[in-house]
Amino acid sequence: MSNSRRALIVGIDDYPTQPLRGCVNDANAISELLKQDHDGAPNFDVQLVTTPSTTITRAILTDKIQKLFKHDKADVALLYFSGHGTENDLGGYLVTPDAKKYNEGVSLTDVLTLANDSKATERIIILDSCMSGWLGEVPATGGANSNLREGVSILTASRSNQVSIESGGRGVFTELVCAALEGGAADVLGEVTAASIYTYVEQALGPWEQRPLFKAHLSQMAPIRVAQPAVERPTLRLLTTWFPAPNDEFPLDKSYEDTEPGFNPDHVQVFKKLQKCRDAKLIEAVDAEFLYFAAMNNKSCRLTALGKRYWQLAKENRI
Repeated sequence: MSNSRRALIVGIDDYPTQPLRGCVNDANAISELLKQDHDGAPNFDVQLVTTPSTTITRAILTDKIQKLFKHDKADVALLYFSGHGTENDLGGYLVTPDAKKYNEGVSLTDVLTLANDSKATERIIILDSCMSGWLGEVPATGGANSNLREGVSILTASRSNQVSIESGGRGVFTELVCAALEGGAADVLGEVTAASIYTYVEQALGPWEQRPLFKAHLSQMAPIRVAQPAVERPTLRLLTTWFPAPNDEFPLDKSYEDTEPGFNPDHVQVFKKLQKCRDAKLIEAVDAEFLYFAAMNNKSCRLTALGKRYWQLAKENRI
């Protein structure tokens, strides 16, 4: 990934009257995942800010958020916050330890304004705090019909009237986000986006639990992290070799199975790759439940609807 991907990761446990236990753990976990993709390639340039090792006042947090979004050359600017959230008659807030009545912390309206005004190509806000969904209800700042300018996406742990739950020293929401980044929300190429994280988290939380919120105004969506791909790119590029046209079938026989006498070593290697594609739901056996039985009975395999999509990407040299 480009080194112009910047992330500010904030975790606050050290509140004077209502301390938390899981926010620093969550921030550390998110930070480690965002620094590198699954193969060790550099991903985000991460600034990790946690209490009590760092003093985080309203002014300090505002300054750091402002610097994150004002960096002119960033391709992606990502803000993650884990801590208390609240709202009053004036709006919603990311609560800082120096909170006072009607000065609880950083205004969510200000956060959205900074993100909207940023020149970064894509701006991502992920909040694990109570009432964080209020950010999705901020009055319009980017046009008559939307409060998000193009390039901004928001993922929050709960709706505007809900609390965010901690369990076992971790936030329930962030633990699911981490699982999504590790590969639970990855596509065939291993790419994890804000939208796929939301889908993963939303499906994991029951209808009676906190409900995550996702809003976005995007013409394209960059992956937040690349996990282990289900099928490697060189194998995906072979789809157009095995299937010259998307509706073609690939004939199989016993020479593709290495447990059979007289198997063909080259065919066996192809068969192993076909099986990986089958596991990723790109290929299916014709008139058989599994590719093994298709080979044993001289049947064939063909592309699924998803396989045809990746066939097209390979055809257009996009993978």
